[in-house]
Amino acid sequence: MPSPALLASYRRLFAAPGAVAFTLAGLLGRIALSMTGVSLVVLLSERRGSYGLAGTVSAAGLVTGAIGMPLIGRLVDRYGQARVTVPAALYNAVPLAGLLLCVRSDAPDWTLYACWAACAAAPNLGGMARSRWAHLHRDDPAARHLANSFEQALDELCFMAGPVLAMLLCTTLAPEAGLVTAGTVGTAGSLLFAAQRRTEPPLPPVPAEGAGRPGRRHGSPLRVPGLRVLVLTFLATGVVFGATEITTVAYADALGHKAAGGALLGLVAAGSCAAGLVFGLLTPRRAAGTRFLLGASAMAGVLLLPLAAGLGGAGLGVLGAVLFAAGTATAPTMVTGMTLVQELLPQRQFNEGMALAVSGIVVGISAGAALAGTVAEHTAPGTGYALPAAAAALALLIALAGRRHLRARPSSPDGAAENAEPIVSATV
Repeated sequence: MPSPALLASYRRLFAAPGAVAFTLAGLLGRIALSMTGVSLVVLLSERRGSYGLAGTVSAAGLVTGAIGMPLIGRLVDRYGQARVTVPAALYNAVPLAGLLLCVRSDAPDWTLYACWAACAAAPNLGGMARSRWAHLHRDDPAARHLANSFEQALDELCFMAGPVLAMLLCTTLAPEAGLVTAGTVGTAGSLLFAAQRRTEPPLPPVPAEGAGRPGRRHGSPLRVPGLRVLVLTFLATGVVFGATEITTVAYADALGHKAAGGALLGLVAAGSCAAGLVFGLLTPRRAAGTRFLLGASAMAGVLLLPLAAGLGGAGLGVLGAVLFAAGTATAPTMVTGMTLVQELLPQRQFNEGMALAVSGIVVGISAGAALAGTVAEHTAPGTGYALPAAAAALALLIALAGRRHLRARPSSPDGAAENAEPIVSATV
């Protein structure tokens, strides 16, 4: 049972009018998004008989999604969440329906790539939810920390439940059922989220073109050195996720228990979810940049545990325990990273900045999965856990190299962080 302190803290968070409504609507869209990858693979492997085709079509979608997500984020920053989310969600349903029709009618393979690549306009509901929390609790850093921790826990919950639900639908109803459900629920969730107008952050005032820095309105958030450090760190973290997933499934298969791979991956997400909820209750006493370095250090340390277990030929019980432990370091790192995005960027670039961070993770997951697949085919079971351990070490090295940029910025007249040279922020 959750502790009274946990429940009381999160009840305070949701006391803000409209918070429950946009959170539940966003949860629908996010769980639908977590269903699409598995649903696509099952659909194409069943209807076209090729895992290779399923993998390359999925990769095409990841590439265009990594490009499209920041572009959608920029539009959200410029025109507002509702004005962009509604047309984006309705548009995204069209190529998804096209893919299902192409599979059904046995259309050429290139049509599958075209349709799935066109599904690149999915709104980043997680980023927009974080933006709403930042606006609702703009004068309460402790509440923002709690909200970011809760959002990370929701992400992990979706990653646990989404693939399981997708597999259940695809195997018990029809191979198309997963994508049909994901498309329907995702579109409905996005539209309901956009309908929650009272919690939508207002558009910040646009600085005069002649004042301060001309053209700054159209500048990329990547011009901020700290965001570049975060995106590279998140890319390495994405390699951790992708490599851990493939290596764990391959290890369970080598032990003759392939079906247990999903449960093992669920333990990683469960560890991160639990850590995120607990982390939100802690009062930050150091600058966000320092907390980010500590989180990356912890992640690099605990990921040595699965490596030791894999190389030592541990059974599934031991491996499950160390994977749960490995997951506990993920949430604090991700929570603090998203907090840094909000601190480093002005409000008018929040959504684009968070979308860039997520895109880095997506690219890393794709690369990590590809590398781990190659390692699993040519080495002994468990060797692949060297990849997430090495990627976590790389993430720590990147964060350390760019640590001077991971500091808050001075306030601008619109109350947001300024894209100026970094200054030292005070610890609490």
